[in-house]
Amino acid sequence: MSAQLLGLHQPGTTWLHRLPAGAKLLGLMAASLVVVLVHGPASAVAFVLVAAGLVVWSGARLGFTLRAMRWLLLTAAILGAWTVWQNGWPRAVEVVGDLVALILLATTMTVTTPVDEVMDAVARGLRPLRRVGVDPEAVALAFSLMLRAIPTTIGLAEESRDAAVARGLERSPRARLIPFVVRVVARAHDTGDALHARGIGDD
Repeated sequence: MSAQLLGLHQPGTTWLHRLPAGAKLLGLMAASLVVVLVHGPASAVAFVLVAAGLVVWSGARLGFTLRAMRWLLLTAAILGAWTVWQNGWPRAVEVVGDLVALILLATTMTVTTPVDEVMDAVARGLRPLRRVGVDPEAVALAFSLMLRAIPTTIGLAEESRDAAVARGLERSPRARLIPFVVRVVARAHDTGDALHARGIGDD
């Protein structure tokens, strides 16, 4: 459960919680664009500080949030070490800083906004495209399934790892990979059956 970064929503009364989901999505897109387009280690550090401030301001439970983000932060650390080796410290600070800032901005979004509200905002935003054949509800559903599949898949990987460790096979890639694949396929079948039972995708 600690890996479920996308399930971090925590009810609150801050202005970030009160903002409509659509406005927060647009703000996240604009902020992400600025982070990507503005270069340099100094700006990357500034972005991290601002994004971290937003996470704190959102009222997030910091211990729980950091535990949920640990694998993403570990990935950022590994990327930073690789970038230092390849391109030096300034470039590493820029790359890792931008990545961490984006993670923190997305975390602020997930802490202050239920996933269902985000999906509704996506569907509303896509309604003008209905005239060119886009089904907003179907796109929102696909987006929702994708978001929920990420933490679920991470959880299945952790279950497979724990099962291998319990059997004393923690060094065996096969003992981790095969049960993991079986679990993922089974979950995909269950999801497909649930959608079919509701008449979704029959067209």
